[in-house]
Amino acid sequence: MADLSSLKDIAPAQTEAAPAHVRKVDSLGRSYATGKRKNAVARVWLKAGSGKIVVNGKDFSAYFARPVLQMILQQPIVAAARTGQFDIIATVAGGGLSGQAGAVRHGLSKALTYFEPGLRPVLKKGGFLTRDSRVVERKKYGKAKARRSFQFSKR
Repeated sequence: MADLSSLKDIAPAQTEAAPAHVRKVDSLGRSYATGKRKNAVARVWLKAGSGKIVVNGKDFSAYFARPVLQMILQQPIVAAARTGQFDIIATVAGGGLSGQAGAVRHGLSKALTYFEPGLRPVLKKGGFLTRDSRVVERKKYGKAKARRSFQFSKR
């Protein structure tokens, strides 16, 4: 290329179209996704059914006793207006109950988009597909906790 006038001879690069989101369902009609929050990891299977939600072999209202955690878990289904249409089976490990509820919510949202790609804009707008990357800060040496110093004494 000698000068800028020779640019008109160069053919434009072929750009690939944005990937279309396709339906990802296994042979049993289930979609699978992994959700994470803090130190909790949830594996979520979603299939068409009557609206039964099972977490670690228990009904979700028995596993997550606090109403706030039950509400967090159901947010993606309510936002997508699909209440009572899917059976959800989740196994979750690590972290505490709050992190586990967030992990199941994240996995459920991803599984919903795999089962029904048309729901992606609604769930994306609600912020359910974004992995909450906030984790506990590590403890530093010379400190009582991550940032807390020991009590200062002049004498």
